[in-house]
Amino acid sequence: MKATEGMFDESVVYVTTQGTQVRKDGGRIVVWDVDGDEGELATFPTEKLDTINVFGGVNFSTPFVAEANEHGIILNYFTENGQYRGSFVPEKNTIAEVRRAQYALSETTELDIAAAMIAAKIRNGRTLLSRKGVHGTDVLKDLGVRATNVTSKDDLRGVEGEASERYFTRLDETLTDGWTFEKRTKRPPEDHINSLLSLTYVFMKNEVLSALRQYNLDPFLGVLHADRHGRPSLALDLQEEFRPIFCDAFVTRLVNRGVITHDEFTQDNHLADDAFKTYCSKFDEFMQEEFTHPYFEYTVSRRKAVRQQAILLRKAITDELDEYHALTFSK
Repeated sequence: MKATEGMFDESVVYVTTQGTQVRKDGGRIVVWDVDGDEGELATFPTEKLDTINVFGGVNFSTPFVAEANEHGIILNYFTENGQYRGSFVPEKNTIAEVRRAQYALSETTELDIAAAMIAAKIRNGRTLLSRKGVHGTDVLKDLGVRATNVTSKDDLRGVEGEASERYFTRLDETLTDGWTFEKRTKRPPEDHINSLLSLTYVFMKNEVLSALRQYNLDPFLGVLHADRHGRPSLALDLQEEFRPIFCDAFVTRLVNRGVITHDEFTQDNHLADDAFKTYCSKFDEFMQEEFTHPYFEYTVSRRKAVRQQAILLRKAITDELDEYHALTFSK
């Protein structure tokens, strides 16, 4: 298997090579070079996969789509440079009790869950800054306390907005020489760091989407992000606690270690083809890296930690837990 043609840990595959087709061959999934002469580029056991991410000119055979539907494999579509376009979500029985509990959540319970997520995001932001040698973040500490004492979602959004602004003003101090960050910009990102942040947030959102779907939660019914057609509000909610400690940490690693350089961006701030393949490979490696879980106190990969949070969220929604325990790193 060529490293840039498909990457596999236990459940997630990235296919970036243009002119390929994902097809079935017996009990395996095959990435085939349709436009070239190389034939089979990668192969994976069907029963091990739950998500396939494809970028640009990659297509699926009709028999494979039927196979994906039968085995519950989610297919995510991106442009060649990583902009999310949509997903194929298999038909599968959802646990009705879980969905009923989610739809019946009270405003108070939603606020409690959302507050835990935002407090964790703020704490994790402080932790990342501390790990990078950035101190003097007491204002973030105070905002984290305020997040747990709000009385409305609007108040919580206000706290989160202020905390994000304060956090991003210090992010530049985590970067090596030759890289700067002035402010967070989107649609389009105005510099290379913002481009990497936006790309990583998209990738993480899809990790969260897959986790929520795996555990029968409706990703479009959020507890904090406002409802909007086509917006996976619950995925964006759950993603908040991962943004600093996973996403931003990954971006700073890429640039501080010289994995990605300024020369590897196009004029519109997208990664060039080879650099994007490197990015995908490094992101997958990053999600497979293990750490000691601060709540469960055993070793887990980042990808599995995301899925564990989906389980904890479901348990909080269905009253199997008294409260939602967000993923929080204190050091």
